[in-house]
Order: sequence, then C-alpha cells, then structure tokens
Amino acid sequence: MSLTKEEIYHRIRHDSWREGLSVRALSRKYGVHRRLVREALASPVPRPRRPPVRRSPRLDPLKKTIDDWLRSDLEAPRKQRHTVRRIVSRLEEELGAEVPYSTVRDYVSARRPQIAAEAGAPADGFIVWHNRPGADAEVDFGEVWVNLAGTLTRCYLFALRLAYSGKAVHRISASCGQQAFLEGHVHAFSVLGGIPAGQVRFDNLTPAVTKVVFRSRSREENPRWTAFHQHYGFLPFYCEPGLRGAHEKGGVEGQVGYFRRNYLTPVPQADSLEELNTWLLGFERKEDARRIGLRIRTIGQDFTHEAGLLMPLPDEGFETGLTLTPRVDRYSMITVKMCRYSVPARFIGHKIRVVLRSTELIAYDGRTEIVRHPRLTGRGEDRIVLDHYLEVLLRKPGAFAGSEALDQARANGSFTSTHEALWAAAKTALGDIEGTKALVKVLLLHRHLQHADVIAGIRSALAVGSFTHDVVALEARKVAEAGGRSPTVTANTPSPEPAAPAPDSQVTSLTVRRVAQLPADNRPPPALDAWDHLLRVPRKEPS
Repeated sequence: MSLTKEEIYHRIRHDSWREGLSVRALSRKYGVHRRLVREALASPVPRPRRPPVRRSPRLDPLKKTIDDWLRSDLEAPRKQRHTVRRIVSRLEEELGAEVPYSTVRDYVSARRPQIAAEAGAPADGFIVWHNRPGADAEVDFGEVWVNLAGTLTRCYLFALRLAYSGKAVHRISASCGQQAFLEGHVHAFSVLGGIPAGQVRFDNLTPAVTKVVFRSRSREENPRWTAFHQHYGFLPFYCEPGLRGAHEKGGVEGQVGYFRRNYLTPVPQADSLEELNTWLLGFERKEDARRIGLRIRTIGQDFTHEAGLLMPLPDEGFETGLTLTPRVDRYSMITVKMCRYSVPARFIGHKIRVVLRSTELIAYDGRTEIVRHPRLTGRGEDRIVLDHYLEVLLRKPGAFAGSEALDQARANGSFTSTHEALWAAAKTALGDIEGTKALVKVLLLHRHLQHADVIAGIRSALAVGSFTHDVVALEARKVAEAGGRSPTVTANTPSPEPAAPAPDSQVTSLTVRRVAQLPADNRPPPALDAWDHLLRVPRKEPS
C-alpha cells in the first residue's frame, strides 16, 4: 500500500523517537533517500513542491516584445487595447513568428496584471456595502422558459430585491418591455407595502435609459420612466455597463439565478401567466424563512424591521400602459406593435384610443371601453373576435364559412358544436345564404343574453325543429328566469356556467306555424263582402 508523504514523515518521526533508529536505518526501512529522512526529522510538515519552470522555446524570444505592447496598452483607450488574437496577428505579420493561440493566451493572461502592478495601477478589489433598512433596492430582468398552455414559451422574470433584508418580489411577463418593467415595479411596491427611501439600482435597461453619457454616471432617461419614478418618489441609480456594473447590484443578479434554479426547475406548467404569478407569491412567502449566508435572522425577520421604514405608496396610481391612437382599417382591425387586433366593425375608418399593457390591450371610444384583448407577443399575429363582424356578415353571408374569425372562434370554443348544429339545420331548410343569415342573427343574441342561456335556447329550438333567433331568444329568457337571474346582460358581464334547459320547456311562440315548418293552412280565406260598403264613401254635394 502506497503512503502519502505526510504519512511517511509521521512514521519516520515515530520510529526515530520510539525505537531510536538512525537515519541510515530509517532510510533502509522505508526505502527513501537519507535527505528525505533528515527533512522529516527537521519538520513534521513536508515542504511544498516547487512548480516546474516550463520553458517555451518559440515564445521566449518574443516575450519582451509582447511585454512592450502590453505596457503601451496602459495609456491606450480602453477599446483600442491589444487582444490575444491581435497579438498573435502582429507576431505573424511583423515578426514572421507562428505561435499557437493558446500559448500566447496563457502568457498574456498571467503577464497583463503583473505589468499593471509594476506600473503602479490601483488594485481592483471589492468594498462591503453598508445597507440601511428601508433605503436601497436592486432591480433586474432574467430569462425563464415556461410551459404555457402546452407550449414552451420564453418569458422574463422581473425581480426587485431589498438590499437590507434580502426580501425579493418576482413577476413573470411575456416581454421585458417598458410596460412589463413598470408593472413589475407597481406589483413589487404593492406587495412590499411601501417604496425604498434610498437608491434603487438598475442596469442601463432600454425601458429606463435612452442614452449612456460616455465615461460618466449621467444618463438620458426615457420621459415615461422619469414620470414614473417621480410619481413614486424613489431615486434611480444606474450601474456601469458590462461586468463591472453587475458587481454593483450583485444581490439581485444572484437572486434571479437562485429563484430560477430553486422554484422554476423543472420547467413550470401553467395555463396562464396570472396562474403562474399566483404561484410565485407562495414561493416568496416560503423564502421568508430562509437565512442568507451567515446571517442570524431570517429574511422575514429582517423585513419586519424594514417594512416600517419604507415610504408610503401614493394615493393615486400610475397608468403603466402605453397609449396609442391607431386607425381602424377596412378589415376592422388595428395594428399595434406589429400585431393586429379586431374591433367592432362600426369603427372602420375611425381613430380609437388604445392602452397597451404587458398582458392585455384595451381599446376605447372616448371614455367607453369597446374591446379588451390579451396581448400578442409574436410578430405578425392576429387576434380576431367573431362578434365584431356580425353586422358585416349579415350583408355578406357567403364570407362566413371561410373567415378567419370563424376559425379562431372554433379554436377558442366560443363557436360550439351547438352553433354548428343550428347552422346545419338552417342551411338545410333555407339554403346556404339564408341559413347563414339565420345563424348570424342568433349569434347577435350573445351581446344581450348570457352565453349559456343562448346555448340552452338553441338546443330547445332545435328540439322542435326551429332555428330562428326569436325562438332562441324566447327559450333563452325562459332558461334564465328558471335559474332565477336576469336574462339581459351587458357586454362586459361574464357568462355563468352552462345551464341545462328546463325539462318541460316548450315553444309557445305565436309564429310557430311559420318557424316550425308545419303543413300549410288550407282553410278558405274569410269572406269580407259584408265590409265592402265601408270602402264606398258618399260624395259630398257642392254647396
């Protein structure tokens, strides 16, 4: 069994003390040189092994030249200093020397800091920052992948971390644009219950900074960002660009990676971002029991002390959405950020006001909300609502079957198999054109009646062979009254769960003969001869 050098030293010293063996005897017993025996008797700790001096026959004649180039870099602008690749190129072009890149890289990486130290350059170290309670915070964005409704989607994790306690608030959004940036701050301040009274440290993010002034801490801010931080009363501090700036807010840089590894691994699965952000609140409460590093108190205990020192929230909120005024095109759509959204057809040719947020788009006619869409993130995507085109489809029913609006309505479930059954029955009885018109009139009922009630009304009408909108409306109202609710709703009233039609509901319309396609009435028309004398008015004699 081979022994380590430390074990050999220990045994040599033990045998010399216990048995009184000589240096020669110890050398023979352990099979080592007498010089090593003397070293073991002199010190119980072996001397460190000297690293071998490796010579580079091809590089040694060029080291002085490389050193001169590196010394000249001390006075050169930062962006015009020698890189390893440039040094290799100059050696080949000016001196005709072909030296492997890795050999030059290893030498330059070791020699550059030595030359800087010889020239008296200041040491590059780190200073421990004193964080006051309730004063400073750090903000950053990080990339994260999410299985959103069955699709692997790249999202962005916003993190705001209080420097004193380490309390962090997170929010996942589909983009890292200005709307998500501002909404992340609003969410964080709401969760924390206040605003940091000192500096909030940032990267030079595009949502906040439009220009970095060369070699200074000055920044040209985005006007909307300036209005935001003035509204909430905190002071932004912008770090240096690049790796040096990352060290100025290292707490949140590590927080994003820590949170992603510990709570977003494996890839989380959720139906919506709202559901995922609800989970994050639970993860953050779990973090309150964690201790950071060698701290005595937990994050939650430090935050309890810090929460009372935060500035209060303003009484009025701040609209984080971007306001735009696009014009509605002839397809009844608006284009916002290279995505298209439908609006009601009556606004074709008009300009409308749009508020674009990180998760939704809201369109207004004056102060009246006309439509609300989930925000699209893919370039060139369309969001089309079938209800917006019903008036146009009454005039052009032939366009209904192949329309994109119908395809999206089928995909999102708003155009159900019940609608398909009514459409088929109407086309069979009235033909394609008139049957489609009958369907469109039924679809118009969804604007004023509950979705589930209309579906129940369609089923009741189909049960007696009817497919017209007046019968469907009558049966829908009967279902609503049987459920004890008002049948008429506004456009923004959410639809309840589907209700089954009443078991004894029967069609009692006065137009049942017409709509139910009953046999023709063969009774003779009524005799009106007795009333003809009323049509003969006596002529007045001239006076």
